[in-house]
Amino acid sequence: MTVLDSFSLKGKVALVTGGAGLYGRHIVEALAEAGATTIIAARDLAKLEAAAAEERAKGYDVTALPLDLSSDASIEALHKAVIERAGRCNVLVNNAVARSALDGWDHDLEAFDRSLRVNASALFKITYLFGETMRAQKSGSVINIGSMMGSVGVEMANYAGTDMHPNPSPIYHYEKGGMLNFTRWAASILGADNVRVNCLSPGGFFTGQPAPFVKAYSERTQLGRMASNTDIKGAIVFLASDASAYVTGANIPIDGGYTAK
Repeated sequence: MTVLDSFSLKGKVALVTGGAGLYGRHIVEALAEAGATTIIAARDLAKLEAAAAEERAKGYDVTALPLDLSSDASIEALHKAVIERAGRCNVLVNNAVARSALDGWDHDLEAFDRSLRVNASALFKITYLFGETMRAQKSGSVINIGSMMGSVGVEMANYAGTDMHPNPSPIYHYEKGGMLNFTRWAASILGADNVRVNCLSPGGFFTGQPAPFVKAYSERTQLGRMASNTDIKGAIVFLASDASAYVTGANIPIDGGYTAK
């Protein structure tokens, strides 16, 4: 096998939770372009099916299935459907996230629990189910999609001169920070059976933010720019493929060097 061959995902089955959003759409593109049979799953099946149809029109094998991460039964049904359909799962990308609308941290426990159920508890469950399948296969790669906000606090100066406001709720930072150590923990548990668990922590994707924010943020990075919508694709293929066969328990920031300063 040549080094370029080691990046190929031909013959592999990949599951991506989410798949139609900012990160998910390009994660799906990357996996499909690298040759994986790709399954995408989320609540909005119509939106997912539209994304899958776009990839199938390019000649790629992409299928949409329903998933409600707040439901035990839905997670279990997805696991069963993937194994019945494909016979295996080689790559699990935990990408879907419940975006909390909480403002501040003066809330009752139930308000926080709604976010934690999807972004923490469901993460544990789906990784367990597919992790057990991968253990039986004696191979597999789990990729958790975190955030640079799991490693740093809020840089308030980035918002100066704009009408943008950073979300002052602690929940997203808490969940993404916890995902980093869950990645290390799961890598420890699954590693003996050749199942790898890693995290990607993107940040600073340009989505048309005001010029003062773009300038301040870009200057805070080491590459001097915000991320494009394709910057995550290479890292996804690397971690999903045999090219990263000896990489586990790692976090790879995709933030232009923001968290390295």
